[in-house]
Amino acid sequence: MTALLQTPSTRMQRVHGAASVRLTRAGLSDLRQQGSAKALLPRTDDPAPEVVFLNTAGGVTGGDRLDYTLTLGAGAMATGATQTAERAYRATGETPGVVATTIKVGADARLDWLPQEVIVFDGAHLRRETEIDLSPGATVLSVDALVLGRVAHGEKVTSARVDDVRTVRQGGRLMHQEHVTLSPEALGSLDAFGDHRAFATVVFIGPGACDALGPLRAALPTDGPVRAQASAWDGRLVARFAASTLAPLRRALIRAILPLRGRPVPRVWQSDV
Repeated sequence: MTALLQTPSTRMQRVHGAASVRLTRAGLSDLRQQGSAKALLPRTDDPAPEVVFLNTAGGVTGGDRLDYTLTLGAGAMATGATQTAERAYRATGETPGVVATTIKVGADARLDWLPQEVIVFDGAHLRRETEIDLSPGATVLSVDALVLGRVAHGEKVTSARVDDVRTVRQGGRLMHQEHVTLSPEALGSLDAFGDHRAFATVVFIGPGACDALGPLRAALPTDGPVRAQASAWDGRLVARFAASTLAPLRRALIRAILPLRGRPVPRVWQSDV
């Protein structure tokens, strides 16, 4: 049995999961889930429903695939989040682990999409695809955070590969797109990141997005361990954050989200800010 496990041709078990939630103004209209991908709707004091996605496998490695879908009907309001940080573990072979998220927000609806960070371990191979489709009059507040290893454990990430594509369209018009690519070559360049190992982007698109720039800038850190800047134009607001470790980044993110959201982050963030 030991020899068999060491055979190069041995097939390793892979994770495949999908979770889909559809909400209308009246509440939940459809919920589907399979494999390790799950979707929960916890009870909260917030009048808008909260959808929490989770991966029961505990992380992603090469060859895994998770598909999350969240659809809001016209006029609906909701918050989407993940139960905890997603972890991209060391991969073998050339096939990446894939986390694909598809979001559709109906006319005059609002979604606060607030997943927690992705922690990239050395040797990971991850592709993330996030597609957000907004109908006319819809609003989305979205957060994406990426952390290179666990600094408190002395981890260094030098050989990971990350391909992260995030796209927002409204009425078919491209409103925002980012394509972040990390390779061993990029990670090996000290000048590329300095001492920063934790990064986040906040995107706010919808009516009043530009008007929120002043309150957001007032909430951004001006000194200390986190660097942050924000700008707004043409119906969208974008803020970027960088820090050497995760903890101060999370605190800065939570303070920045509050004026854009008008209420605290979801309880799964376990925030004391």
